[in-house]
Amino acid sequence: MAKTRTRGLRATYSRVVPGASGRVLVVDDNKVIRQLIKVNLELEGFEVVTANDGAECLDIVHRVRPDAITLDVVMPRLDGFGAAAQLRADPRTRHLPVAIVSACTQHEVEAGIAAGVDAFVAKPFEPAELVRVVRRLVERKDRRERKGGAPAGRGL
Repeated sequence: MAKTRTRGLRATYSRVVPGASGRVLVVDDNKVIRQLIKVNLELEGFEVVTANDGAECLDIVHRVRPDAITLDVVMPRLDGFGAAAQLRADPRTRHLPVAIVSACTQHEVEAGIAAGVDAFVAKPFEPAELVRVVRRLVERKDRRERKGGAPAGRGL
């Protein structure tokens, strides 16, 4: 009989890359998708931290201090829209760039805009498109911080 090991929900931290392009918090309940996003972003020089759902994202966001967040929509405990809305309601994370990585139906886009999402990447995604969107979000955050913290615009 094979032994199985269970472990609780916990963040997975990538290796720290000197001179990284930025830190991204990747939130998805699907381990394969989470790993796929993580690998594609790390290959482009990003440091990546992962979370299993929106509740875990909110638990670790202040410790991790990401430059951008990618959120799936359908997740247990707290979905992507709920997580995005709570991030926007918190003054410490109000201007943190958020991208939804999901099927991106019309309903999801409308709900994401209402929750304050900055960008959308449709699944199945092209890795180059994912990287392009995340890079733009991180660069926009950097520009905003250099100018004194003005809110970012919408619509990548």
